[in-house]
Amino acid sequence: MKQHRSPYDSPATLWSIALVFLLIWFYMLGARTLVPTDEGRYAEMAREMVATGDWITLRLNGIKYFEKPPLQNWMNAISFELFGLGDWQARLWTGLTGLLGVALVGITGNKMFSRRVGISAALVLGSSFYWAGMGHVNSLDMGLSGMFTIALCGLLLAQRNGVSAVEQRNYMLLCWIGMALATLSKGLIGFVLPGGVLVIYSLLTMDWRLWTRLHMGKGLLVFFAITAPWFILIAMKNPEHPQFFFIHEHFDRFTSNVHKRGGAWYYFFPFLILGIVPWIGPLIQGLWAGTRDRSGLEKGFQAKKMLLIWAIFFFFFFSISGSKLPGYILPIFPAIALLIACYLEHASSRSMMIASLSFAAIGVAGLAFVSKASGMGKLAYEIPLYQAYAPWLAAAAVLTLVGGILACFMARRSSAGKDWAVVILAVSGYVAGQIAFLGHDPWGKYIAGTEHIPAIRAALVKADTPLYAVGRYEQALPFYLRHTLILVEFPDEMEFGLKQQPELWIPKLEDFVAQWRADSASGKAAVAIVRTDIYEKFVEDKVPMRVIGQDPRRVIVSSILTTSATDTAAPAGDQATSQSIQQPTTQLAK
Repeated sequence: MKQHRSPYDSPATLWSIALVFLLIWFYMLGARTLVPTDEGRYAEMAREMVATGDWITLRLNGIKYFEKPPLQNWMNAISFELFGLGDWQARLWTGLTGLLGVALVGITGNKMFSRRVGISAALVLGSSFYWAGMGHVNSLDMGLSGMFTIALCGLLLAQRNGVSAVEQRNYMLLCWIGMALATLSKGLIGFVLPGGVLVIYSLLTMDWRLWTRLHMGKGLLVFFAITAPWFILIAMKNPEHPQFFFIHEHFDRFTSNVHKRGGAWYYFFPFLILGIVPWIGPLIQGLWAGTRDRSGLEKGFQAKKMLLIWAIFFFFFFSISGSKLPGYILPIFPAIALLIACYLEHASSRSMMIASLSFAAIGVAGLAFVSKASGMGKLAYEIPLYQAYAPWLAAAAVLTLVGGILACFMARRSSAGKDWAVVILAVSGYVAGQIAFLGHDPWGKYIAGTEHIPAIRAALVKADTPLYAVGRYEQALPFYLRHTLILVEFPDEMEFGLKQQPELWIPKLEDFVAQWRADSASGKAAVAIVRTDIYEKFVEDKVPMRVIGQDPRRVIVSSILTTSATDTAAPAGDQATSQSIQQPTTQLAK
């Protein structure tokens, strides 16, 4: 390493960083078990889409499920069709959209500001704990954020000063495509939130001419050409969809706590701070720089101010919503990454040293936490999981501490040293975050219940052997078993669908017990995944059952009281069959 040589001026260095980044990124897509709820849910919905061949009516566990639009399920289903069923295939779409976001902020930073800002923006976003982490989680939040990034970057590039008429039109159409795909990802917020950003920007800057440069006519045609077909087709096949989707899932969710996902006004602040690691130091300075953007006062467009409004408005919108989940603020990170990159271009060595020491302090706090982590388990079953996770957290904390100290040392040396500090923070932050994620996999297996899969498969003698979920719903096991569940007493998030298809579940526990006793008496195979307190009641009531798996979250029982009937049974999940779901005991396997 030569002191006078900036890594930004070394293509070999940049390509080496990119190669390592991509190798780790793609490896991590399949390195962990799918963790409930989101990962199991969206993998299973796509699996059922492939198994039924119905790409219009969305289903979860064989039941109509209208909470979200289809884009994520379509992309996952395409991945399964091309590459088969598996963990990395289920995460491929979110992984690619995460990479798309990194590439887009790099390109946009380069075109809007400078080559160096583009490099810094890609480094900042790609290494941010939340973005890099959620890029490896099969949830709607990263897919939505990737589409929003298309819209944001298309808007910025279309409105930048000096753009040609052709470029402006093409980039604005890209923006409209991004909004359409965001709408197909998660609903009306796909165009409502960018629209709100434009209104606020116009009010603050008095730049009303911006609205004449949006190519609204062509844009609306593109938008509706992408979004309208599915909404029309699903409404034709399912007349109940529009009221539930547009009223219940948008208006009711935003204005009330109907989904019991509320939170205080400051709910997202901890997630923002954690998510931007290792860039906590430059966060405030980057946002503040957006308030002082005077770059467009003479020529018109103020890009930094637009980025700031995007980040703040999205954050505010979800903060006042009656429904809150940690991933909701993920779409603000590309805007923040660009603002931080602009700040880093002019940051002093002292500021970089403070940022580096802040990162090192997180490593120190992490090591202090690890010393207590092994003793956190209250249940005997969970204590080994904490103990197994501790070394991974320790490795991530040490890397964070060392990376912070090394970056601080480099920031002192020269302007090139400051660039090396940025690279070191990005690399150490990214790798430390992935280590922490990888070490969580034993917990993921426990939460998903995958250690019980061999026993359950052996007990599922035939593809249509009933598999009950008593008092709980398992989000990941249906995907791994290639087998839907019959819900008992607990509708979970499928309550609306079960009102449309009441034949697909057993609402009363006593009816299930009667069916179970009859199956056991006749020697018919059946399997049930039972909530622990209900299992204890079954024991008291002397319900016939044989335990084939158990942990603090669930008890798995078979109606066959001897092992002889299932010892040689073929795993139901390996049978390549596809069935329509008509009755509660009919299972969907592929």
